[in-house]
Amino acid sequence: MKKLLILTASTGQGHNQAADSLVETFSQFGYEVIKYDFLYNNSKLLNNVIVVGYELFATKAPNLYGTFYKATNIKSMNNIIKVSFWNTSRKLLKFIEENKPDLIIGTHPFTINVVSMLKKSQLTKLPFISIVTDFKAHYTYVSKYVDAYVTGSEYTKNDLISRGINSDLIFPYGIPIRSEFYVKNDEYTEVKDSDYFNILLMSGSMGLTNIYYVLKELVNNKHKLRITVVCGKNTNLKNKLLSSYSSPIEGKKIHILGYTNDISAIMDYSDIVISKPGGLTVTESIVKNLPLVIPFAIPGQETENTEFLTNEGCAIYVNDLKDLNASLDNLIEDPQSLQALKKNLYRLSSKFSLESIVSLANDILKK
Repeated sequence: MKKLLILTASTGQGHNQAADSLVETFSQFGYEVIKYDFLYNNSKLLNNVIVVGYELFATKAPNLYGTFYKATNIKSMNNIIKVSFWNTSRKLLKFIEENKPDLIIGTHPFTINVVSMLKKSQLTKLPFISIVTDFKAHYTYVSKYVDAYVTGSEYTKNDLISRGINSDLIFPYGIPIRSEFYVKNDEYTEVKDSDYFNILLMSGSMGLTNIYYVLKELVNNKHKLRITVVCGKNTNLKNKLLSSYSSPIEGKKIHILGYTNDISAIMDYSDIVISKPGGLTVTESIVKNLPLVIPFAIPGQETENTEFLTNEGCAIYVNDLKDLNASLDNLIEDPQSLQALKKNLYRLSSKFSLESIVSLANDILKK
């Protein structure tokens, strides 16, 4: 039995979700799979600085986070950052020697720093696949010690090529998401109330409070709306919304949820999703051919994701919340514009395949 080591970290939940998808898929194909948080298990200090720091800056000081993201998106800064992972790489080497995997896959960009240090020092020769979990690759991803990249689009592939990565090493198979998203439940379409336009409003795993103001705008829309709000792990936000919308509103059906594993089913019931553009949420929407309306984005990778999606004709970006209802009205009153978005989403999703990632791993192991 082939053994796979998946390295992840908990800056947001997207990297862990991608790792979970790979655990599910590779296990089905007969691999023994180990999922390992390389930061949490090897450096509590780095974990706190990176994970807690990310959540703090992304939620409380997003512009400062965006500045840091931009400043580190160059070769010289990344060489400096790599030094901080030296001890982490040594501890990871011990874990590798104890568990003896045949292949390593990283779902977080910092795994490249750690694994590249080991391969450069010839402490390991294990093949290494990097999953790029956004649609434009930060310079952290760039390394000659990566044996293959899995990207979410041809756009991402071309971006890596422009940074000096060999095109033969880049495979646009889609960011890994749970296999259930690849299955469409048509029963939901059949039972939908056609009088209501169905919206999935998501805040991301951190439960960003911006959706409070988004919902405040939506309830003033002139059309009949069924709005399912997913608050992630932010119980304060959930309770605040439950309190604010405890009374019925004419022409609106509002369902407020916390963290849920039923996103796939809710997407099948929805006409659009309104959300920040995290890589995993975007990929789920692409696979479901569910158009996105983006009213806010964390500066950095999410603004880059927004640029990609709008250029591809797959999403609508609303720069000012006061314009949200006008954009929504256009989608409701002009079904052709909604269908155009769906057609572009289908074009993107046509190359996505979890099985292709397994085939890629098998081919690498045969070399």
